[in-house]
Amino acid sequence: MVLKRALYVGRFQPFHLGHLAALKHILSNHSEAIIAIGSAQHSHTIDNPFTLGERIEMIFMTLKYEKLYDRVIITSVPDVEKHYLWVDLVIQNSPEFNVVYSNEFLTRLLFMERNFEVRNIPFFDRDRYEATKIRQLMANDKDWVELVPKPVADYILSKKLDLRVKRIFNRNV
Repeated sequence: MVLKRALYVGRFQPFHLGHLAALKHILSNHSEAIIAIGSAQHSHTIDNPFTLGERIEMIFMTLKYEKLYDRVIITSVPDVEKHYLWVDLVIQNSPEFNVVYSNEFLTRLLFMERNFEVRNIPFFDRDRYEATKIRQLMANDKDWVELVPKPVADYILSKKLDLRVKRIFNRNV
């Protein structure tokens, strides 16, 4: 049975090829997907170097490049200190959905407690496609470009966001 719309939650710091493979997996099972960008209020830190707007640009450019933009809606969700309020915030900030995709324990638990169907996302070459490692590669001038979709690499390089990541990691301006 193909469900109408699925929610895919993540920080996407940056949106990489593993995220794209996960999105394609979700779209193989659902007619539409909502990408909910979490920790929306955070930027310029080691864990969250990119702004919400930058992450939206990266994802949107990739969706256009992959011809998926007509099946995906992008939304955002800030963090809240009280976890029991977070699902309500996601619901308020998102179009309607009926299944949630996440591998993160707390996200899964919170949605399951609210009676949503929650599914795991298969990991796609997790050793290579992991945002923390990609940020570390950027910070250390190592090869990271082949780990993200072409539009993401082009955007990061054109805006010199890789230099921001390096400055944040090395704490120099």
